[in-house]
Amino acid sequence: MTGTRKILDRYFTAIGAVSILLMAVALVALLAPIAFRGVQAFVFRGTVEHRLLQLEKLERGNRMRIEDEVGAAAEARQPVYAMLDAFAAELGDMGFVERRKYQEALEELEDALSRLLGPRPGGVRPALVRDQYGQTRWDRARAALHEVLYVQEYDYSDPTRMGQAVDVPRQADFAGTSLEPLFPYIEENLESMLRPRWTFYWGFVTDTAIDAHIFGGIWAEVLGTIYLTLGAMLFAVPMGVIAAIYLVEYTKENRLVALLRVCISTLAGVPSIVFGLFGLAFFVNTLHVSESKSVLAGSLTLALLVLPTIIRASEEAIRAVPDTYREASLGLGASRWRTVSTVILPAALPGILTGIVISMGRAAGETAPIIFTAAVSVGKPLGLWDTLSEATPALPWNIYNLCTEHEAAEAIRHVQFGMVFTLVGLVLLLNVSAIVLRARVSKRLKG
Repeated sequence: MTGTRKILDRYFTAIGAVSILLMAVALVALLAPIAFRGVQAFVFRGTVEHRLLQLEKLERGNRMRIEDEVGAAAEARQPVYAMLDAFAAELGDMGFVERRKYQEALEELEDALSRLLGPRPGGVRPALVRDQYGQTRWDRARAALHEVLYVQEYDYSDPTRMGQAVDVPRQADFAGTSLEPLFPYIEENLESMLRPRWTFYWGFVTDTAIDAHIFGGIWAEVLGTIYLTLGAMLFAVPMGVIAAIYLVEYTKENRLVALLRVCISTLAGVPSIVFGLFGLAFFVNTLHVSESKSVLAGSLTLALLVLPTIIRASEEAIRAVPDTYREASLGLGASRWRTVSTVILPAALPGILTGIVISMGRAAGETAPIIFTAAVSVGKPLGLWDTLSEATPALPWNIYNLCTEHEAAEAIRHVQFGMVFTLVGLVLLLNVSAIVLRARVSKRLKG
């Protein structure tokens, strides 16, 4: 019998070790791509256009040095514009049909060059910020260079397959003209025209978005997530702990209490989108806590979402306190409430904080409840008092929005991954803070 028990112990120990290992591998497989791509929002090869934008829009950087770089880049770009002017002069000598053919190809080329290098010097400055500068990141500049050098066409020669995308050199459209040398020149001198260098952009977290996240940072989203998470805890923690105290210390087991526990368990399994619709209908449309979406309405909704978790965790923590603590306190003449507040709660606090840690992580990462109650796609960082009446951008919602609905979703992948990386880091930071607090409380209680 003893031998069988040892075999089973080893068997279950092995299963546990393998399970932990598999969880660790899965966690690394999930977080490694996020970390790798997310870091690229902070560390990348920034071009002179990035430094110029920082100087003009955020007044950041050494003005003299940046102006010297802009001048050097403009000098490298001058042959490009000279070839364009020479070709424009050639167009005047062509016939109508030939001119029309080249004119369309020239307009497409100039659009591609504008996306790569920015607007031509001396022209009208575009209204949108995204059109006022060339590529600010070297990786995106390489992608824009491909658009300059090639035109994407579709090959329908095989009737058994759908059309296949094929890159056709744009240079062929201008063979024999003064624009033909332009394409090898751009390819060979792109670094001189954009002057990339490694950049640590700490402003990705502290700057606000510029032109719908084409440029700038995510401070409004970070601040909104913090407001919503801490606001949810502000409402949920007192209600959850008080409810747990009542259920454990002040009630007797009966059908009503059993029904309440069933309701709490049911709430824990309700889809989060239902909480979002309830928050819109109850807090916004019925109670009118704000005229429309607001951080306050979103925090109340998230508080309801995490409330069952806090109640159940607090219940278990209070039940885990030995009965001798209660008996000793009551035997010394302390009232029920004094026993709870000075003996039971301090002893149960580490377990209660565990529930709070779990709840904070869920509140910070939820998207559905705040869609209807608190989140907007674009907005400025809110002051503390504005949270009572104003909506806010938030990391979970804006990640979804930028990935699915943004017109330049492919061009801002670094922003999307940077937001995910920041959200994971923010959740970890909140959790670590709560865990450290729990450890200090436990240490103080022990001794």
